[in-house]
Amino acid sequence: MIVVAIDGPSGVGKSTVGKALAASLGVPYLDTGAMYRAIGLLARRNGIPLPIADPDQVGELSEAAEVRVAGTGGDVRTFLDGEDVSEEIRQPEVSLYASAVAAIPRVRRRLAARQRELALSGGGVLEGRDIGTKVIPEATSKFFLTARPEIRARRRFDELVRKGTPQDLDSVRTEMEARDEADSTRTDSPLACDETYQVVDTSDLKPEEVADRLRAWIVSRQAVDLQRPGV
Repeated sequence: MIVVAIDGPSGVGKSTVGKALAASLGVPYLDTGAMYRAIGLLARRNGIPLPIADPDQVGELSEAAEVRVAGTGGDVRTFLDGEDVSEEIRQPEVSLYASAVAAIPRVRRRLAARQRELALSGGGVLEGRDIGTKVIPEATSKFFLTARPEIRARRRFDELVRKGTPQDLDSVRTEMEARDEADSTRTDSPLACDETYQVVDTSDLKPEEVADRLRAWIVSRQAVDLQRPGV
């Protein structure tokens, strides 16, 4: 069974690469970040301001909510209590909420357990910020994607333009830096990279080139494992 963990900050291409890689490997794709975004959206809709003063309130909301990610290839949708929120959760203001709720242990336990269950039931490609360190540390392959800050900001800016919700480039970069800080410094399951990861800089690569590199590494790794005695 193939279980691939792809971690890294926003704007490095995790979602695009993850979808392409999953399709090429013939395994499910799970955007775990979308699940946190959905809970962030839920908190925002309930009028909970940032910074979050009552984590238990959000924890209760997350435990009562049904968050589902469904679809294959380029058509993966996110549902919150049956409502398709795939577009709404990508708004910049929801990104900050996503980081805030992701720092709440109660929320992380709820979503991580579901993510792990999905991965171990049939394999797949999971992408997020702590997949290889906390959710599935025993993943068969673990990748950490990076990119230069200006490249990441431009990619996010272009994405918002394509969706018809343009934002000022400086504002996009500021929001991204704020989320990086929150994700990297939170006490519970921070964004981190260790020696078990293959690090890939995506700054000067197209998403399909990154996916091809990851797939080649996975295939070569499997061949090595299969040649070991007793495997």
